[in-house]
Amino acid sequence: MSYSAAVLTVSDRSYKKIREDLSGKTLVNLLKNDGFNVTYDIVPDESKMIKNKLKFFCKKKITLILTTGGTGLAVRDVTTEATLDISEKNVYGLSEYLRIQSMKLTPFACLSRGVSVIRDHSLIINFPGSVNAVNQYYDFLKPVLIHAIKTLLGENTGH
Repeated sequence: MSYSAAVLTVSDRSYKKIREDLSGKTLVNLLKNDGFNVTYDIVPDESKMIKNKLKFFCKKKITLILTTGGTGLAVRDVTTEATLDISEKNVYGLSEYLRIQSMKLTPFACLSRGVSVIRDHSLIINFPGSVNAVNQYYDFLKPVLIHAIKTLLGENTGH
């Protein structure tokens, strides 16, 4: 079965076309390689625009929404707060798992503030903004991803 996914890059510079969005494009390719039907967009580091785009994807019944960027300590990093503002449930364990796995590779991973949440029937996960981190997070996520999606959609029965 093929699931829908969306990649939302949060970056002022990529939105203004000052810098190419390599992280978002990497995520799109990883998802497509795994059979997801992928939608892609870029927004600036503006809370209202992030929230509106996340809500739009949820209303479109997109199953998996991955954001990249805006999860660090900089003043303009507001992806985490925007995601929490529109969430209905927090998936703490998934965020902790991704951070823990990443901290095995670099101590800087402890500075990532990304969250994993549910809204409607969409799983939203914040990824860091670097291509390296995107690849690592996706590798960590992959073993649990389909199980998480099936559980969210009520497709896992008998457990």
